[in-house]
Amino acid sequence: MSALDMGRALLIVLIWGVNFVAIKIGLQHIPPFALGALRFAAVALPAVFFVARPRLPWRWLFAYALCISFGQFAFLFIGMRLGMPAGLASLVLQVSAPFTLIFSAYFFKESVKSHQIIGMLISAVGLVCLASYSLAQRSPSQSEVSWIGFTLTVCAGASWALGNVVNKHIARSSPVPLLNLVIWGALVVLPFFTISALWFEGLDVFARIAVQFTWQDVAAIAYIAYLATIVGYVLWGGLLARYPASWIAPITLMVPPIGLTAGFVLLNEHLMGWQIFGIVVVMVGLLFNVLGHHVLERLQRR
Repeated sequence: MSALDMGRALLIVLIWGVNFVAIKIGLQHIPPFALGALRFAAVALPAVFFVARPRLPWRWLFAYALCISFGQFAFLFIGMRLGMPAGLASLVLQVSAPFTLIFSAYFFKESVKSHQIIGMLISAVGLVCLASYSLAQRSPSQSEVSWIGFTLTVCAGASWALGNVVNKHIARSSPVPLLNLVIWGALVVLPFFTISALWFEGLDVFARIAVQFTWQDVAAIAYIAYLATIVGYVLWGGLLARYPASWIAPITLMVPPIGLTAGFVLLNEHLMGWQIFGIVVVMVGLLFNVLGHHVLERLQRR
């Protein structure tokens, strides 16, 4: 990998890691569905008038958008609104990796390797540790909120994984430019977020937001829409186009450490010993899922 592309990769994980802090800041004044509507409105408009619709059937565009955009971020935003810390959210969302393996095995009949199964089991142990700690350290009412936030973040990872499977099908059958897919996918989910906001958060939700809108809200939406979505996905797509996926995929493992650090520095999110243990276990599982075959091959040679 060239030095320039290495710099692009580091920029991507930095943007995506800090993105969880931007989401948490936005959720302080903006309800989850309304934040989703504003985020995807910023992504889609006015870009949709200048970017051609991807040449694929509408059903696959809807499938991609509803999984990757609506499902993932509706679950994530609500989970973080209900108490999921930004740093831990960046880690728990990585369960998309084992979910992607499971969905790919089911839909594409792809085989799951032994090191991938071991990696998934290790990560599951770490997630159980994190969930158990959250429940044990809070009062009953707070535990319930923490548990819901944790569970919804796992659901966000599963939705992201399902979107990866849809994206994989699109790439196999009718490859399209990633920027076009992201922008038109944002347009597709915009009505879903808007209707959900009006239904669940009140018909006057956008009027209430306009009255109390701050520069922090503007900055958070701009960061989530333009940096994390458009810049991040375009740079990521460029790396995937130039290098094997096996080289690029492990880069995303740097997102949780950056997210946890950003949560600590910018939001004063502290971690206790048992949480740190759970985080380490999850990271070990994710690493083993990607690199475990090298470890098993060396053990077999011995």
